[in-house]
Amino acid sequence: MQTLKKSDFYYELPDELIAQTPVEPRNSSRLMQISKTDGSISHDRFYNLCSILKKGDLLVMNNSRVIPARLYGEKIDNKTFIEFLLLEQKGDKIWEIICRPGKKAKVGTKFSFGNGRLIAEVIEVKDDGNRIVKFECDGNFFTALEDVGQMPLPPYITEKLEDKERYQTVYSKELGSSAAPTAGLHFTEEMLNQLKEIGVNIAFVTLHVGLGTFRPVKEENVLDHKMHSEHYYLPKETADLINETKKNGGRVISVGTTTCRTLESVATFYNEIAEHEGYTDIFIYPGYQFKIIDGLITNFHLPESTLIMLVSAFLGYDNTMNAYKTAVDEKYRFFSFGDSMCIL
Repeated sequence: MQTLKKSDFYYELPDELIAQTPVEPRNSSRLMQISKTDGSISHDRFYNLCSILKKGDLLVMNNSRVIPARLYGEKIDNKTFIEFLLLEQKGDKIWEIICRPGKKAKVGTKFSFGNGRLIAEVIEVKDDGNRIVKFECDGNFFTALEDVGQMPLPPYITEKLEDKERYQTVYSKELGSSAAPTAGLHFTEEMLNQLKEIGVNIAFVTLHVGLGTFRPVKEENVLDHKMHSEHYYLPKETADLINETKKNGGRVISVGTTTCRTLESVATFYNEIAEHEGYTDIFIYPGYQFKIIDGLITNFHLPESTLIMLVSAFLGYDNTMNAYKTAVDEKYRFFSFGDSMCIL
């Protein structure tokens, strides 16, 4: 591939293959095993991951927790409808948001959510149309948000989610994401214990997933796309485990593209793996030289998305597009509540 074009990453996907609801139990989803060496494919179930991994492997997971970031309310002075989508915390009860209808949200305008459980005032309108708002509430902000907010499910999921916890990983801990790190949705507590028993180590990073991760690539030339910046934290204990795994000849396996972007960001920015915290807008596409990860567990992503480009960088373009064609032919389930692939 000489010039990277958005259209190179397009594939046909029948609507009926877009998973609308999660499977039960979590780990009964299908798992496509793909060889990083030659792209060969085999089919399995996620609960058999323990037989694929081996002692000395390290799974790194994103422990960010999704906040119920979608709010429906009304303008205080005339009761007109407003919808907020929280993007990123900017300070104490101060958030950057997307809202609609935007023309109702001028600086100084106040809105009520949950019959006054949360009150918000617009304090800035950004150049891109996003707003900065300051919330008021009695008690803890996140408690109030749990009471009145809704899970920000992607637009391609049209069915109601009965259990909010099904859009959280079982190890989610650090509040702050606007979307789930979906590769981890397949793990159960029992599986995590089984993996530890066979000598697979587990470590965590935090990357708060913003909606920019899923923002469509608009430019035909991929290199013209600008990634949205997201906050990450790589703890010392995780850095130590990665370095120890590498030293002992083990494999570092990233659970999800967000974890991958965190690890590769730190290695790229600092030329080391150590404790770091900051923001990353790293864009990984074919031609990128991976510095840390040896394996990747991930879901099946949207056509022409930055996520399928990242997978192509790791697995190779031809192998990736072949894997996606196979997944369609074999009627795998796609996107957030869909099936999984493991590239090793």
